[in-house]
Amino acid sequence: MAGAPILTLDPDNPDPVVVEHAAALLRRGGLVAFPTETVYGLGANALDPDAVVAIYTAKGRPAWNPVIAHVPDVAAARVLTRYWPPAADRLAAAFWPGPLTMVLPKAPQVPDVATAGLDAVALRIPAHPVALALLRAAGVPIAAPSANRFTQISPTTAQHVQASLGDRVGLILDGGPSSVGIESTVVDLTGPDAVVLRPGMISAADLELALRGSGVAVRMATVTVSHDAPTATAAPQRSPGMADRHYAPRADVWLFDAEQCSEIDAALADRRAGTGTVTALLRTTTLSVPDDTIVRMPDDPAAYARALYAALHAADATGASLIVIERPPDDDRWAGLRDRLTRAAR
Repeated sequence: MAGAPILTLDPDNPDPVVVEHAAALLRRGGLVAFPTETVYGLGANALDPDAVVAIYTAKGRPAWNPVIAHVPDVAAARVLTRYWPPAADRLAAAFWPGPLTMVLPKAPQVPDVATAGLDAVALRIPAHPVALALLRAAGVPIAAPSANRFTQISPTTAQHVQASLGDRVGLILDGGPSSVGIESTVVDLTGPDAVVLRPGMISAADLELALRGSGVAVRMATVTVSHDAPTATAAPQRSPGMADRHYAPRADVWLFDAEQCSEIDAALADRRAGTGTVTALLRTTTLSVPDDTIVRMPDDPAAYARALYAALHAADATGASLIVIERPPDDDRWAGLRDRLTRAAR
């Protein structure tokens, strides 16, 4: 698969000539991959149905899976909504620009293809200078799911994008590694509660603090869609990231808790012959595998998130047939990481 052209930008001071070149491509209906602080996005004009369809085609993304529309400021977000609740003002003030997506009642100009046919649109202001410069130059909202084939590991570098999508994208902007490293928290504000549809590095506790005194409760959704569900018959979802198998490397993934080390060692011994290499992502434990196959992961959730997808991409690049991963702690700060790893292991 041939690779799309990559144009490198200073992430803190992007060249306006390069940015305008990419913006013009978006206005013409093309696809541009670009960096955000979460992961790299596969961008298209969110108000152009044909351009949004091109995202789905390039990714092999099912129609029930909506995309997030990225905007440069709150005013641009409000234009895409039919109703902007007070809770949205609170969350925007607390977390935008940043890794939070809000689902709100959509305005008529938002095409149904971008929302899986639902009457709600997912919106975010990214906290990355290249993404913000591109949004301002384009003059249109940019629909941008992660820039990879559906269910595969999300990209946190331009090289990850090229390896996954090749020439399915018109242009890749390289703004360096993503600083957050996993996808945004998604919260649904179309009802009386703030419902977390996809956990991320902004936790439920963070949302509760921002909404304190508003009368809006925060709760977690539990909807998951089977990756075997037929595209034509699966129910539309209110958020991306709801597939049961997602963020997945080519290798098998085993998750284990610290007290299961002896069981994992025994299982690895049974499987070792003829299975290729094993990569182990460990925080606090030790397994009976060669030292050069162990990746020591940070014990801080933010640092872990920055390292996770790069570690999974690297394991795939070595041809590992199995990745064993020590399960993150069961607390709110790690909820987004537990979600990603649980789905990767299915």
